[in-house]
Amino acid sequence: MTIRHFALSCALTAVAVTGISLVSAPVQARSAQPIKTIAFNDHDDDRDRDPDHHGRPREPIKIKIIGFNDYHGNLQSPGTFGINTVVPAAQRPAVGGAEYLAAYVARLKAQNMLNVVVGAGDFIGASPLISALFFDEPAVETLNKIGLEFNAVGNHEFDKGSAELKRLQNGGCKLTNSVPDPNSCKGVGSNALGTFDGAKFKWLSANVFETATGRTLLPAYGIKNFRGVKVAFIGMTLKGTPSIVTPTGVAGLEFRDEAETVNALIPRLRAQGVDAVVVLVHQGGFQTSPNVGDINGCDGNLKNADGTDSEIANIVKRLRNGVDLVISGHTHAAYNCSANTVDVKNVNGVAVSTPRPTGLPNSEGRLVPVTSASAFGRVLTDIDLSVHPRSHKVLAVSATNRLVDRTDVAINNAIATDPSVKNIVDGYNALVSPLANAVIGTIAAPLPNAANGAGEMPAGSLIADAQLQATQPAALGGAVMAFMNAGGVRNPGFAIAGASYPYNVTYGNAFTVQPFGNSLVTMTLTALQLKNLLEQQFVGCQGQIQQRIMQASNGLKYSWSAAAAPCSKIVDVVLTPTDVTVTPPVATGAPETIVANGVVQNPTKTYRVTVNNFMATGGDGFTVLLGGTNVLGGAQDIDALTAYLNAGYKSPKPPYDPTLPALAIPRITVLP
Repeated sequence: MTIRHFALSCALTAVAVTGISLVSAPVQARSAQPIKTIAFNDHDDDRDRDPDHHGRPREPIKIKIIGFNDYHGNLQSPGTFGINTVVPAAQRPAVGGAEYLAAYVARLKAQNMLNVVVGAGDFIGASPLISALFFDEPAVETLNKIGLEFNAVGNHEFDKGSAELKRLQNGGCKLTNSVPDPNSCKGVGSNALGTFDGAKFKWLSANVFETATGRTLLPAYGIKNFRGVKVAFIGMTLKGTPSIVTPTGVAGLEFRDEAETVNALIPRLRAQGVDAVVVLVHQGGFQTSPNVGDINGCDGNLKNADGTDSEIANIVKRLRNGVDLVISGHTHAAYNCSANTVDVKNVNGVAVSTPRPTGLPNSEGRLVPVTSASAFGRVLTDIDLSVHPRSHKVLAVSATNRLVDRTDVAINNAIATDPSVKNIVDGYNALVSPLANAVIGTIAAPLPNAANGAGEMPAGSLIADAQLQATQPAALGGAVMAFMNAGGVRNPGFAIAGASYPYNVTYGNAFTVQPFGNSLVTMTLTALQLKNLLEQQFVGCQGQIQQRIMQASNGLKYSWSAAAAPCSKIVDVVLTPTDVTVTPPVATGAPETIVANGVVQNPTKTYRVTVNNFMATGGDGFTVLLGGTNVLGGAQDIDALTAYLNAGYKSPKPPYDPTLPALAIPRITVLP
């Protein structure tokens, strides 16, 4: 079932729409602040509360929950994917794509008429060009067709601000300079050309409040009634969103603690007769043992490599009893910490499976099932919730992660029978192809966004060089170095699945790697500030909560010590003046030692440094940059990348080759 447009208010309202009852009622949060809610029924009756007319006990009521996360507007296949790392690359099937997601969801829904499709956030933002060029309206329209009903708000839902998120929820054309933008309201997946219907599903976020009103920005939760069994879905946004989103995107909003928010809601939900509670949270973890990361594994019980609790484990361990299932996201990892966990080891090239029931412990020590479905539509989580027919107590939760395999014959037949989602994808692909397929340069080898042990990634080095080139001329900033945040170098980098090399990079490829539309900012930092900035890459220094190695431009080399204490990890920093406006780059001066053995040589000497506007405003915890002076705005990051490849590495010129000595890679060294 789907929900068309409807308005939410803080007064009790009931509306009947095609057999669905919608309710928006005030529920008191901390400090007596109203929380918006939504509820609807599916086959709402009480027939399953009592034995049948022969007096026999009824079978458990089974509800199918279909979950996924981090769609990021991936209308098309993101490439191949295996169920674990033992599967040879050549045997990993192509996965994902909106029409395949829709077909797999339809297959699972057909197995049980009592079903719901839910998400754990980041369904828009950081999207490929086919969605981003059209303001992620294609993502919303395909999700409508897939049958999504509830989705937690992730950090990327705030990339363009809360007003734009509400537009995507409610519909209407995007306005640019007070007039409809020509790339909005294409109507490919809406009711009519020139329109955008908005989301038929509901974005939920219980812990995001408007500071001006004290109300939740969006509904806190939704309740769906399955033949008398009421299941609540609480949406939760990671509390740390303000540190990883441009400040304008979260202006006027307060992000509260995830576990505290859920715990406060449980009694209120029980008072409404809710029988089961599912938390949709945009936060996650990783499998951490030396096993092979099977999509249904829970290696290391999602603890960090040092044995500390991951972000998701820390949230769950503070939850009180009452939460029956947690569907998570954010890390783009697949895991299944439930009764169906299967840990897989690589034994001489053979996958050896060890099933074990598991979960993550809550504050009472009870194991709570926790799942995540990778990202980009590669995986779906198939969950069966069994409920006692009379007491309505949850009896069991059974979860299985399933690949969205594009080679499945029956699925392809289903798509041929109902091409409605494929037609949306094809429609937007036709609109975007002239721009997406334009060749901007050539690379000699794959440049993935995977980091080496020092934190350096091939795609990141390329991007940092492009940003230095765009701001090196005196009139454009006079930069001598540039840094790129690793989180902004998106998967798969310039490592194109199935491509042969040398490879002609298209604008669409470049946009997939840099989809945020950030602008460049050049500022002056002292040598001491520069050292402090580099120290702030590591956990425990100046408020940093996660290791975030910046990608460095040509001419800059530095080393860091893994064993050193926070704020004392940077060992050496050397800058060789390099002209990157020519190809190949040319050193223009002698190397200068800025830091030697952890000591800044000339603390007050200044340097012009380029970053993007996200970093410049303290994003990713780089608050040192807030102290930069003589700040100058620059070009868009995607334009800088396009110009760099076009000018220096487009045929008939030789391709960009990371092994060229003039590129001075590697630039970062990790010491014991």
